[in-house]
Amino acid sequence: MTGKSLSERIGDLGHRLAVEAHAAWLAARDPRVPNLARLLAVAVAAYALSPIDLIPDFIPVLGWLDDLIIVPLGLILVRRLIPASLWAELHAAAEAASERPSSRTGMAFILLLWAGLLYLVYWAVRTSPVH
Repeated sequence: MTGKSLSERIGDLGHRLAVEAHAAWLAARDPRVPNLARLLAVAVAAYALSPIDLIPDFIPVLGWLDDLIIVPLGLILVRRLIPASLWAELHAAAEAASERPSSRTGMAFILLLWAGLLYLVYWAVRTSPVH
């Protein structure tokens, strides 16, 4: 029996982090989760799922450090602040959702949202008076 290749292990890690981030997002919206855990879960999930990173990914090595350190540490802290049985329920829901096909409508909505935000920034810069 041969082990998994490096690319397969990286893919597995990426999948696990995506499921954990989704579970954190579910935790942020669940009223049974303590408030501190909900607040941290929002921050971690938003950062993990955001296309904008603290350190851009195109910077060699450093660009991946935030994804490999900040997100997992935040997820570990969120998981410790939530009762184990509740976390197991949220994680199972996130795992089930990861097995469904992705939503093109959801992706289009997010892209339109980002485009709208960029337009608002552009409009604000263009219409602001220059001193």
